[in-house]
Amino acid sequence: MSGTDEKRLAGTPGTNGLILDEPLLWERGRKGRSAMSVPDSGVPAANALPPELAWEGPNWPDLSELEVVRHYTRLSTWNFGVDTGMYPLGSCTMKYNPKLNESLSALPGFALAHPLLPEEACQGALGLIFDLERLLAEMVGLSAASLQPAAGAHGELCGMLMLAARHRHSGEAEKRTRVIIPDTAHGTNPATAAMCGYTEVKAPSGPDGRLDPAAVAAVMDDSVAGIMATNPNTLGLFESGLAEISRIVHAKGGLVYVDGANLNAVMGRVDMAKLGVDIIHFNLHKSMSTPHGGGGPGAGPVAVCESLVPYLPGPRVARREGRYYWNRDLPLSIGRLHSFHGQFGICLRAYAYILSLGPGIREASGLAVLNANYVQEKLKNAFHLPFEQRCMHECVLSDAKQRRFRITALDIAKRLIDLGFHPPTVYFPLVVDGALMIEPTETESKEELDAFIAAMLQIAEEAEKTPELLWAAPTRTKAGRLDEVAAARKPKLTGDMPAGF
Repeated sequence: MSGTDEKRLAGTPGTNGLILDEPLLWERGRKGRSAMSVPDSGVPAANALPPELAWEGPNWPDLSELEVVRHYTRLSTWNFGVDTGMYPLGSCTMKYNPKLNESLSALPGFALAHPLLPEEACQGALGLIFDLERLLAEMVGLSAASLQPAAGAHGELCGMLMLAARHRHSGEAEKRTRVIIPDTAHGTNPATAAMCGYTEVKAPSGPDGRLDPAAVAAVMDDSVAGIMATNPNTLGLFESGLAEISRIVHAKGGLVYVDGANLNAVMGRVDMAKLGVDIIHFNLHKSMSTPHGGGGPGAGPVAVCESLVPYLPGPRVARREGRYYWNRDLPLSIGRLHSFHGQFGICLRAYAYILSLGPGIREASGLAVLNANYVQEKLKNAFHLPFEQRCMHECVLSDAKQRRFRITALDIAKRLIDLGFHPPTVYFPLVVDGALMIEPTETESKEELDAFIAAMLQIAEEAEKTPELLWAAPTRTKAGRLDEVAAARKPKLTGDMPAGF
């Protein structure tokens, strides 16, 4: 066992207290055991359901409270999260979030406030929405924001619906049928454009990994409604030509939408208005203090320039004589995008994050960029670096040097699991063959970064000398390597539970 193996083993999920031959959960049950005590409701029993709607229900085992608690606690030890180790998942910003903000989001006055409360009974919540919208808009130099979108892709949809509404209002909707999407944009952008009725116009990145203004000029005409750019882009590079690109698009009557999912690199540092940006969405669940992953929750607020403010989703919180109220007099608004007022608990966490850091948000962005460049510099000789330049919040390497030993990005990722780290994103962005997309975030210490770098360098050496270790990985997890192609094409949806479940 290597030194890195020994160092990381204690933190490897599934290795502590794991009993592989324990009985199945269903086998633990004994008739009559109960994990809860439910008092008499005092409400008369309702009439039985019609036979066609009634069934016997699932065959749950009868378990004690202790057995239930141990079951879910045991399952949690099989998982990996940012609270248990470094999670350098590129493009997703899996950073540590202060537990204080979790506590604040659970304050009863906020957590238990019903969305249908009358305005006079929820002035605190309305004030928070009002303030956060302005803080977010100020952070990127734009005029106003809406918290309604429930996630990043929802924010994209909101932005493009406003873009379309603006062209309808100006009488140009019929001729503006296309949207420019660079090959370094986020993968959901083409789908969002299509949902709004637009045809994608591809714009290739240049040899430096950035979008060339000349490439945009070549496809920009009065049939183009706008451009969907990502800045920093999915290669982790800042689109330094965005101001010139915006001038090109605006000159032909188009609008500029920026996917702000990578805001962690530029929070408080980049004035998007000076770059000509008309619309940008935020991923609060990436940049601002929400546990990310596991399918949610998220929030995707959108900020806009002054000319697009009338199109923001409604209703909007407004203030008059020191009182907050819902403004529904919004004739150009695209209407509601959410059943109520956005993912309020997520927005509350972001509000706490912004107020607690204040100007320190700039430092958070700086540390994210510093950490990514540190990792890139330490690994660029052992792994192929497609673009020899300073990155932003994430660096993109590839498996090109390891392929001569029949080692792929997937093998590298699986071996990292054995060494106690969550793998980075692999095979994305698509413009880099065999990509390894690493985002260390600002919350990892130099010592943890050094441990990750040591593990990656060890893997590079193993790829050359003992590739069988990588082909077999992972070997210290609850489940070994799966046939991912077969799992996708022939999923097994029923069958025996794994041991200990």
